[in-house]
Amino acid sequence: MSKDKYADIIDLKPFRSKKHPPMPLADRAAQFSPFAALSGFEEEIKETSRFTQRRRELSDDQKDDLDRKLNYLLEHIKQKPSLTITYFVPDLKKAGGSYTKKTVSLKKIDTYKRLLILSDNTTIVIDDIDDIEIKM
Repeated sequence: MSKDKYADIIDLKPFRSKKHPPMPLADRAAQFSPFAALSGFEEEIKETSRFTQRRRELSDDQKDDLDRKLNYLLEHIKQKPSLTITYFVPDLKKAGGSYTKKTVSLKKIDTYKRLLILSDNTTIVIDDIDDIEIKM
């Protein structure tokens, strides 16, 4: 009985619309392509695997040396000394950050806010400074 159930239509040709042309095979295949069920998951994995560094703790001797250099810069600020500064940049998305080294001249020291303002308008928090090399 199940063989005879479709006997009247088994040999018919597939229906083709006279108004609408058939969809190209490439477009038909795209309908069945996989989709991102977990949108943003791949970006999250990349972010998690991105390397960050821990902030280094300066020794007392390093802190004293840095204080001497900052005082020297305060005394010679009008000469706009050139310096190579290494400082910590906190990461905005996860714990840690990275160390950046920049050679530029000093524009201003804000002792109240504890900031160095460089000639390229970069602002560095004094507590984030790892090392300063002064070039006169």
